[in-house]
Amino acid sequence: MTYVEDLRDTIRRLHGAEAQHVESVPVKESFQGKTVWEGIVEVFELRGHPKATHAYAWAHETDDPQKPKRHVTVLRIPPVVSPVTAVRSAIAQEFKNLGTAEEE
Repeated sequence: MTYVEDLRDTIRRLHGAEAQHVESVPVKESFQGKTVWEGIVEVFELRGHPKATHAYAWAHETDDPQKPKRHVTVLRIPPVVSPVTAVRSAIAQEFKNLGTAEEE
């Protein structure tokens, strides 16, 4: 299975929609002059999703041997309207989740 097919299957499983790959977009997100994320965001057109026409997806390796790869999918629902805003949304959610975990 190719990388794009893997992401397509993840979108189908998580969001219940068929996904067709549209393009690969390089994204570099910086904060206070430092790169916080850099990679390729895969853009998919969705069929069968009630709210979104597109999804953005990527995967990265983790330090967890039980789950060595993490898939990230973000639906195009405003304010997420581009690969860049999808990455920003995912970063914000990740920091929010870390904060919640520390509070518990």
